[in-house]
Amino acid sequence: MLSLKRTLAGLVMSVATTIAMAQTTPDALIKQVSTEVIDTIKGDKTLQSGDVSKIISLVDTKVMPHVNFQRMTASAVGRNWRTATPEQQKRLQEEFKTLLVRTYAGALTQVKDQTVQLKPMRAAADDTEVVVRTEVKGKGEPIQLDYRLEKADAGWKIYDVNVLGVWLVEQYRGQFTQDISSGGIDGLITKLTERNKGAAKS
Repeated sequence: MLSLKRTLAGLVMSVATTIAMAQTTPDALIKQVSTEVIDTIKGDKTLQSGDVSKIISLVDTKVMPHVNFQRMTASAVGRNWRTATPEQQKRLQEEFKTLLVRTYAGALTQVKDQTVQLKPMRAAADDTEVVVRTEVKGKGEPIQLDYRLEKADAGWKIYDVNVLGVWLVEQYRGQFTQDISSGGIDGLITKLTERNKGAAKS
C-alpha cells in the first residue's frame, strides 16, 4: 500500500512538473535553466576544475530536455534533410547533438563567478516563436547568449542559440552543405563522427 502511495505521489509530482514547465514563459525558462547550470557548476569543485565528462552530463540532463533537436538538426542540414532516410536522420541528430553538447560544455568550463541577466523581451502573448536575449556577466566582458524558442505542446523548446553574434544553426548549415556536396549525407555523418571522436580524445 505504501509503495502504491509513493508511486502515485511520484506520478502526481511528475505531471505537476510537466504542467508547470508548459506554463513557463520562454524568458523564465531560459533564466531557470541557465541559473541551475551555473549554480551547479559553482557548487561542484570537479565541474569547476573543467571535468568535461561531468559538464557534458550536466548539459545533457539540464539543457537538452528543453531543446527541439530534430528541428535544430533539420535546419542545420537544410534542404538535404528531406532526402535523408529515417536512419540517416537519426544518426545526424545523434552526432550533431554530441557536437553541440561538447561545444556548450567547453564554454561552461570557463564559468567561475558569472551570472545570467535577461534583456527585455519583445513578444506578444500569442507569439509561438520568440528570441530570448541574455548576457553572461563576470569579471571580463559580458558574453552575448541568445536563444530562439518555439512553443510546443510540452512547453517552450530551444531550436537555435546565438553565441557572440553568431547563430549556431546558420553557422553549421554552410559547413554541412559543403560536406554533403562532396560526400552526400553519409559523408556528413562520417565527418561529424570523426570530429566527435577527435574531440573525445583531446
